[in-house]
Amino acid sequence: MAPVYKVALIQLHPKPLSPKENFAKAASFIRDAAGKGCHLAVLPEYHLTSWVPEDPAFGPSCAESPAYLKKYQELAKELSICIVPGTIVETHGGSLSNIAYFISDTGKICGRYQKKNLWHPERRHLVSSAHEPHRAFDTPLGRVGLLVCWDLAFPEAFRELIADGAEIICVPAFWTMKDVTDEGYALNPDGEAVFLNSAIASRAFENTSAVIFVNAGGPPEKGEKTNYAGLSQIGVPHIGSLGRMGRAEGVSVVDLDMNVLKIAEENYKVREDMKAEGWHYAYTQIRDESKL
Repeated sequence: MAPVYKVALIQLHPKPLSPKENFAKAASFIRDAAGKGCHLAVLPEYHLTSWVPEDPAFGPSCAESPAYLKKYQELAKELSICIVPGTIVETHGGSLSNIAYFISDTGKICGRYQKKNLWHPERRHLVSSAHEPHRAFDTPLGRVGLLVCWDLAFPEAFRELIADGAEIICVPAFWTMKDVTDEGYALNPDGEAVFLNSAIASRAFENTSAVIFVNAGGPPEKGEKTNYAGLSQIGVPHIGSLGRMGRAEGVSVVDLDMNVLKIAEENYKVREDMKAEGWHYAYTQIRDESKL
């Protein structure tokens, strides 16, 4: 019988340039999730600092990040819960990198991923992982992959992860309803919600995988009247969305039944086809550029 994992989607509203305060709030949510028996807690992208790259204090604030990664490792070990601490912006020389981690329930770092597909305004400030391959890794919840925010728009990233055996793909995000031009927004003010809900479901179905998407939320006192997109959810094949949230800060605890993925693969045979001789898109799995 496939396991059922209890997952906490922590849709945090990050206060700009306040890592200490944001960490304290995140830790409180994680403690509550652990008390409810959760196996995994996932936070949004930029949850420690928010995204304010033009502020002169942004770089120095990001420089504090390694200390918070260590704090999350200690918290995971103390509470016996796996944690994806959203993303942490790290400084490397004069460059900034946006990094997601998977921390096991023993405090060990199982996987690390540097955001590859940068949203257009990010490219002035962040360094991409460029041509580094997407790699899955082993965790207490099985084989997992990490992607970040705008990576959701690239099916190739998901394909590469499931080719490496990933069954669960965690996607921390900082996605708002106004990440488009005024012209785009005028076409449909809910267009970004349509994008997110459609893409999360599609990626889950087409890869027979679970897509754990956790986005930043708006201030709790504003409720749904916010430009933060929220909509944290788990996408799974056959069913669609599990535990979908609104736009405000909050937590959704979801039971992720891994048997659903087994049934989906038995029906759709996506992974089976990808492993078969004569797979039409075999070049997508060639990692040695000398063979191209």
